Amino acid sequence: MNIVYLNGEFLPEQEAKVSVFDRGFLFGDSVYEVIPFYQGVGFRLDEHIGRLNHSLRAVRIQNDQDWVGILEQLVSKNGGGNLSVYLQVTRGSAGKRSHAYDDSLQPTVFACCTEIKDIWQAGVDDVVSLKAIVTEDLRWHRCDIKSTCLLPNILVLQQAKDEGVQEALFSRDEKLTEGSACNLFIVKRGVLYTPKRSSEILGGITRELILELADKHGIQFQESDIDYDRLLSADEVWVSSSTRGIVPVIEIDGQQIGNGQKGPVWQKMFELFTDVQRKLMTGR
Repeated sequence: MNIVYLNGEFLPEQEAKVSVFDRGFLFGDSVYEVIPFYQGVGFRLDEHIGRLNHSLRAVRIQNDQDWVGILEQLVSKNGGGNLSVYLQVTRGSAGKRSHAYDDSLQPTVFACCTEIKDIWQAGVDDVVSLKAIVTEDLRWHRCDIKSTCLLPNILVLQQAKDEGVQEALFSRDEKLTEGSACNLFIVKRGVLYTPKRSSEILGGITRELILELADKHGIQFQESDIDYDRLLSADEVWVSSSTRGIVPVIEIDGQQIGNGQKGPVWQKMFELFTDVQRKLMTGR
């Protein structure tokens, strides 16, 4: 039986209930984080909490919770080990539907756990490469806020599936931003590129780890604008997220990327990334 956290209580998931007038339900007036815990310890917990606090400040939701204490207790009550924690904070419920709100609302705080997949056990040869499409980025301009308003992401991912591929990449003002739920990387002549941090992309924690590993292990990288032609002419394209790790993209809009195989720079980074995960998941 999974235990969840809701507004100060740890309780079985089937007993957790929120008001139908909660603004997260009615308006998507809420933010969230997804935080891996390895061997019961939050991975880059300070960075995740920092990003959560940034989102809360940006949308002016009260923030007076002991996030670390809540999450660590929740993980412990679900057996510890290797778990991914989903944390959502809404503005709360005023007992009626109204666009306007005041600061007296008490936020709704919800968190639950799921098991983390052992990406490192798969190995390079077992990773399934992706095919993708590029779509217009119709999201609002504050993508740095990790909001639960994910309808555009859902629609473009379904569009990708309808076209027989697995991922959709956003393009705004002729520049690639990110994927439906992932950051974007390309490789050209051995150099790694990723879109620059801005309010129009979500700064992924896994993205930052990749750049740190690149710096540590002598892989040249740059944060720079990537247009459509540069994307299609890349030697390698990858996407990254905390749940999927680093996944190669071998076809975009029906055009083969590079030689259509997993590239050597991706293979090196995959081995570096999964070595970090292996050590975390096994307590080494």
